[in-house]
Amino acid sequence: SNMKQYRVAILGASGAVGQEMMKILAERSFPVGELRLLASRNSAGREINGHVVVEACRENFEGLDIILGAAENDIAERFVDDIKASGAVFIDNSSAFRLCPDVPLVVPEINPEDVKKHKGVIANPNCTTVISCTAVNALNAVSPIESMVVSSYQAVSGAGAAGPKELFGEVEALAKGESYEPKVFAYQIAYNVIPQIGGEQFAGYTSEEMKLQNEGRRIMHLPELKVSCTCVRVPVVRSHSVSICLKTKEKISVERAREVIAAAPGVKLVDDLNALQYPMPLDTQNQDLVFVGRIREDLTDERGLNIWCCGDQVRKGAATNAVQ
Repeated sequence: SNMKQYRVAILGASGAVGQEMMKILAERSFPVGELRLLASRNSAGREINGHVVVEACRENFEGLDIILGAAENDIAERFVDDIKASGAVFIDNSSAFRLCPDVPLVVPEINPEDVKKHKGVIANPNCTTVISCTAVNALNAVSPIESMVVSSYQAVSGAGAAGPKELFGEVEALAKGESYEPKVFAYQIAYNVIPQIGGEQFAGYTSEEMKLQNEGRRIMHLPELKVSCTCVRVPVVRSHSVSICLKTKEKISVERAREVIAAAPGVKLVDDLNALQYPMPLDTQNQDLVFVGRIREDLTDERGLNIWCCGDQVRKGAATNAVQ
């Protein structure tokens, strides 16, 4: 009862991540004295869980302690100066500020101390980056990670609430022999995989594929980290899966890797091939742990390890990480 109460707002409260943030604040008994839901003028006046949505504007940032950002880059960029002027701390889930040198990029299980360096803004990393870094950070603590070759298998809900609707719509239409024109994804996602997320950014790699290297370097304090990544959209509703082949400075045995991953915060070791136990999207959705398994030696490099991990990209990959 003596705990400090915080005046908290969610910017982009009507979206999927904003709604999840609301849920997680309640679940974690966050000491919220006042909760303000901020969204576009079109959503103002709408009621969500007993709270009336107000328009995101300078006046409505006044008197707040923390603003959780769940809106797109353009919205975050438009309001960042007003939020800083109001004195609130902006914990932003967009990619707008992730690579700004004076904005801490934080995964609480990995680099919580970086929070203290903030100048009004703290960035939440990309969802696949959060899941991957949480999975491998315990190995990085044993011996620095030099490089990673990664393939991600990303759920349709990573594209927002319209992603699953499109997948279900296509399945239903195809079952009836009807056609369905994709709008969210470039191609039909039902019974298909699409090996492109984001536009080309560097040497044939997409913006999504470069995030793990660029953000991972900042989160794990590995400025020389090299990551070669392929991001694939798959017909899974929720939870991203990632295959990681990493190389460390010194060799880490499979037994040692299992031991440190099992003890790592935010992680659950699920690794018994003979018992058919390994991380899967269905098992990791609607909770906050990153499941890690299939740990084995890389047969192409004696300092290499292969791992497979899964995590709920709406929760740990976005909303929960921001609330933490």
